[in-house]
Formats: sequence, C-alpha cells, structure tokens
Amino acid sequence: MLGLKLLTDPRWANIAESNLEEILTDHAWCEQKAATNAITLITQNSEHMDLVEELTAIAIEEMEHFQMVVDIIKKRGYTLGRERKDDYVGRLVKFNKRDGSRNQAFIDRLLFAAMIEARSCERFRVLSQNIKDPELAKFYHELMVSEAGHYTTFLNFARKYTIDTDVDKRWKEWLDFEGELIRSYGNKQAIHG
Repeated sequence: MLGLKLLTDPRWANIAESNLEEILTDHAWCEQKAATNAITLITQNSEHMDLVEELTAIAIEEMEHFQMVVDIIKKRGYTLGRERKDDYVGRLVKFNKRDGSRNQAFIDRLLFAAMIEARSCERFRVLSQNIKDPELAKFYHELMVSEAGHYTTFLNFARKYTIDTDVDKRWKEWLDFEGELIRSYGNKQAIHG
C-alpha cells in the first residue's frame, strides 16, 4: 500500500529495543515535528478550508501522540531528552522542490509529509511485530494505523490541489529518492535512524 522501495529489516526493532529511553525520546520529538509540519501547511495554505480542518485534526492528533509517548517515558522512569536532529528528514527536506511555482512547492510539501508518514507507518509496523514489550507492541500497532491515515490524507490533498504537477510522477520520484536514502539508515535507536 505504501509503495516504499526498501522495507526495514525487522532486526532494527532489536536495535530500537536495546535503548527504549532513546527511541521513545526520538519518537516523541518526531510527533511534535509532525504537528508543526501540519500547522505550517495550514498557515501557508489557509485558503483551502478542507485542508485547514483536516490538518488541524492531524496536528492535534500528533500532539496527543506526543503526550502519549511522554506519558510512557514518565511511567517507565525515563527522562524526555532534548530534541534530536533528524538527518533522514533533513535529507528529505533538501529533495523538496522550491524553485517552481507556489503550487509546486505546496504539492511537494504535501508529498514530503506523505513520505515521512509512510516511513513512520512502516517503522511502527516493524516495532509492533518485533518488539518484545507487549505494551509497546500494541501502542505501535495503533500508531501504525494512524500514520497510514495521515499518509493517505497528505497524498490525497496533493492530488486534489495540484495545478501544474503530475503528482503520480512526482510521488514516484519521492519513492525512488527515499528508497536510495533509506539504505543508509536502520541501525540507530531512532524512528528514522
């Protein structure tokens, strides 16, 4: 369904599980950044009321996920560490087209968001199926379903609001780029690492 070119090796779950405090901190900040991205899209494209309403709901949901992860961190006696730089996301940002029309930049930002949601969904699936901690396995399964919905929302808005971009062609470019990019990840205690 997601069209990802390279799936995560299930052994990544063992790397993640080897330091739950680190993976949970990284995950919490990923949720916060996802909420911020939705808010930025709203701010820059407020003329689309359906987008404003849908992305407001996503931003709220992402902050609820942030709170859920923080609650797990507290419950386990961990500390929420400082925000982490996400190199994977940083490299995706550089793939964004910004030199075309306003609409092209808008569509690419939606595809950027869809890409992150797709990979997060896939990583949450790997965690839900391979992590030994039953509470976290259930938690990540629930988040996997949520991320799949977000992925679809962003992709659908890109298709709806395109003026001068072949969304399917550009999405394939995103998938190809990410497929090569992800080869150098999957060995850290980070959601995208």
